[in-house]
Amino acid sequence: MTVATVVVDKKGASHKNLWLFVSAAVALLAAITLLLPNIPNLLVGFSLRQLVFLELVFFFAGLTSGLSGFGFSGVGAASLVLLPPVLGTPLLQALSTANQLLAVGQLSKDMPRSWKAFWAGAGPYIVGGLPGSVVGIWLLTHLPARQLMIVFGSLLVLYSLYSIVKPVRALIRDGSGAFAGGVVGFLGGMLGGFTAFPGAAVVVWSSLRNLPKEQNRAIVQPYIIMSQIYALSLLAWLHPKVFTHQYWVLLALTLPAVLPGTVTGVITYRHISDVNFKRISYLLLGLSGAVLLVKVLLK
Repeated sequence: MTVATVVVDKKGASHKNLWLFVSAAVALLAAITLLLPNIPNLLVGFSLRQLVFLELVFFFAGLTSGLSGFGFSGVGAASLVLLPPVLGTPLLQALSTANQLLAVGQLSKDMPRSWKAFWAGAGPYIVGGLPGSVVGIWLLTHLPARQLMIVFGSLLVLYSLYSIVKPVRALIRDGSGAFAGGVVGFLGGMLGGFTAFPGAAVVVWSSLRNLPKEQNRAIVQPYIIMSQIYALSLLAWLHPKVFTHQYWVLLALTLPAVLPGTVTGVITYRHISDVNFKRISYLLLGLSGAVLLVKVLLK
């Protein structure tokens, strides 16, 4: 058996394991949700089956983000099948913040250790994201829920497809300046304000620059944390009625599912190849977007 044959065999096994993981995750989510007794209106207007569905969605969202450093709100967007965007978006923002803080603590060696390193990395993106969040919050509170879900679902599907099929040569040689970082941060803040997915623009930009995974996480994760905290604070100041009793109960119920998912993702991150963890993340993001679009289009 030649070296080339061994490499091909390993790649084939890697692809097979990837599809087995994704298929098993989706099958587990569907099976557990459907096999449970559907006790109606168990808590804050949701049945037992719906609450377990939300718990599993946020567990896998935490796992995906712990694994790749981003994508919590992308996978968590499957929760919008049950939650209206005005309730689901701030819930995703709060859970994403907890997820990122835990992951950053677990991977502190990859984070910037000085102000100089911070401004050479995530700083310009964060500054640009502040005004972008204001625009995003306005969109969240003024656009109809149907339009928001179509936009968000389409963005997830397109981003997932782009990430899977993008040409290897589609790279940007520079793009490290503060101005470029600020512009990308603004776009991410705008998206994050109405989708709770601020990392999308920054992740695409980092991938176009072909940054190593450690440098990528050192930019993306501080940016997501600051963007989510700022957007939540802005939403609480401008639209406090969004934070209802139902919101706080759901937050208390779903947070315990996020934390073990995040830890599992971080542990897996240390033992999985760059290629596989990116494939898993992109596939789950695309699946979440497709679920949202199917839900909206079937109404």
